[in-house]
Amino acid sequence: MEVKAVQKFVKISPKKLRIIADAARKMSPEAAIERLPFLGKRGADPIISVIKTAIANAKVKGISNSELIFKELQISEGPRLKRGTPVSRGRWHPYKKRMSHIRVVLTTKDIGVDKESQKQVRSSQRAKSARDDKAGIKSLPALSKSKKGEATE
Repeated sequence: MEVKAVQKFVKISPKKLRIIADAARKMSPEAAIERLPFLGKRGADPIISVIKTAIANAKVKGISNSELIFKELQISEGPRLKRGTPVSRGRWHPYKKRMSHIRVVLTTKDIGVDKESQKQVRSSQRAKSARDDKAGIKSLPALSKSKKGEATE
């Protein structure tokens, strides 16, 4: 099950937030909340708040913290505020104050394992049926009930 949380228009540049996001992706959400404040970066606070929001959303859905992992931690670019400083001869040196959007998607650990195990089970069933066909072993015919309640092949 996926749980999402989004924070938009964070007034820190995406370049600065991506450094913190790269460090957080390698951890579990609980570990990220504990360790990110010690990075010494100002951008850690908004990322921590979005992770906490995603964990709170998971609790509402009945998922415990220990089951959660990061599926996606995306930092995208928001709008830019165009500002500038006045300089000599009536000129203006422009600069952009960049904003970011933070998107966190958490999922349970079981989902990734289930899909892979289902693929393995299906492939093993196919291989088994192929071996049985080569050996001349027929599977048992499925019995269906007719209208009168009699079993037919």
